[in-house]
Amino acid sequence: MAGSRIRVGWQASVGLTGDVLAALVVPLSFPLLLSVYYAEPSLPFLAAITVTLALGALFRRFGDPEVNLGPREAFLAVALIWLLVAAVGAIPFVVAGVGTIAHPVNAMFEAMSGLTTTGATVLRDFSLHSRSVLMWRQVIQWLGGLGILILATAVLSEIGVGGAQLMESESQTQDVNKLTPKISRTAQLIWSLYLGLTALAVATYFLLGLAFDPRMDLYNAVAHAFTSVATAGFSPEPLSVGAFHPVIQWAVVPFMVVGSTSFVLIYFFINGEPMRLLRNEEFHFYLGALGFFSSVVALALFLDPATAFGLEGTLRHAVFNVASIVTTTGYASTDYVLWAPAAKHMLFACMFVGGMVGSTTCSIKSLRWLVALKAFRRDLYTAIHPDAVRPVRVTGKPVDEEVIRDIYGYLLLSIVIFFLLTVVIVVDAERADLRVTEFEAMGAAATTFLNIGPAFGEAGPYGTFASFSMTTRGVMIVLMWIGRIEIIPVLVLFTKAFWTS
Repeated sequence: MAGSRIRVGWQASVGLTGDVLAALVVPLSFPLLLSVYYAEPSLPFLAAITVTLALGALFRRFGDPEVNLGPREAFLAVALIWLLVAAVGAIPFVVAGVGTIAHPVNAMFEAMSGLTTTGATVLRDFSLHSRSVLMWRQVIQWLGGLGILILATAVLSEIGVGGAQLMESESQTQDVNKLTPKISRTAQLIWSLYLGLTALAVATYFLLGLAFDPRMDLYNAVAHAFTSVATAGFSPEPLSVGAFHPVIQWAVVPFMVVGSTSFVLIYFFINGEPMRLLRNEEFHFYLGALGFFSSVVALALFLDPATAFGLEGTLRHAVFNVASIVTTTGYASTDYVLWAPAAKHMLFACMFVGGMVGSTTCSIKSLRWLVALKAFRRDLYTAIHPDAVRPVRVTGKPVDEEVIRDIYGYLLLSIVIFFLLTVVIVVDAERADLRVTEFEAMGAAATTFLNIGPAFGEAGPYGTFASFSMTTRGVMIVLMWIGRIEIIPVLVLFTKAFWTS
């Protein structure tokens, strides 16, 4: 029996979760103030503040500052924080009691999609919702983008998860989680970069709005700055970024691209070491993927006689929507569901790429693909020359063989989960007598598990996931949670060895 006792210092995990829940009062205060300013109901946010303070106090009471936060405790804390913050984030939607997101399952879907920066929505009629509730959707995505940055560089790097080993070799630092001597200082540094980039986006969008499109007022500038920097994709506009002038659409692209660039390398770039970014192989691969897919999609649109955007419009829609999906932002400049199959299938392929490790982006991430392709090419060579010793190198530094095996395992696990979710969607749609094609099911599975945003068919950029059955939406909630925190921190909780060995 002694060998079966719990060996996880859960008190440390619970205490940290309580701290995060208590701190959630600060972001909730922003839409609360907006509700007062716009003379809208404040109860949704007061209710959420009350609940999160109570839960925070309860969790802190069970926490024990004497227990160290080791690898197991970090796994547990990460999973708890992402799940409970999403649950608190759903409260304003339920209490507001308006539209499709008033249902608890839909509210949890919307909140989880927001926190995981997925950008998939169950909203049907945007006009039903108050400006403060719509802004809360934006705020929770901004929090999710900030949270994953701090998580990746200050927590997961401590326990070797989330590509941290690769971040060390790619950023050419001896220890990525020690950009500064203390993790708390690293988190502050990331917060400063993130806040500065957000402020720059607000100023850019607002000034362009003054010059080109009055619809891009201060409210929309703040709302879209939150979700473009976070590569998240929610918009208070039913037409997403397509509601604004083409110049503003072009302006959003660089913020999506920068948001999905390694913040570790951005830190070095602005601190006098730009070559660490400019010589970085993952950065080259990432930009190359953006260029390749944009060119192919633009060509497909040019060759489609049913598409008449003109030269500038074709290039803009191709670049914008490819960047949106590769960076896992999930904005749209037009309804690409109406495009030719060739262009849509290329966008589907973009879902599996992702931005750089150490960014706000989701999906598989460019560095994993780069290492996997290099390792595969090396394996082909050693199959012909079995005595050859050829380490896989990224930006001139060798990648540990254990890391390569982890990447192969992650890719395999991701593909298996994607196909299983596709089967669930198809089977459940048949049970519920819904019309969902295999391609639409694959798109919905990829976009929720890989945290992309919109998919195809009814779940397209101007559609809604509310058309899926309640069961499917419940499964998607779980998969968004698992996918956003890189699978392992959640799945490991369900092993006996995690708790007892």
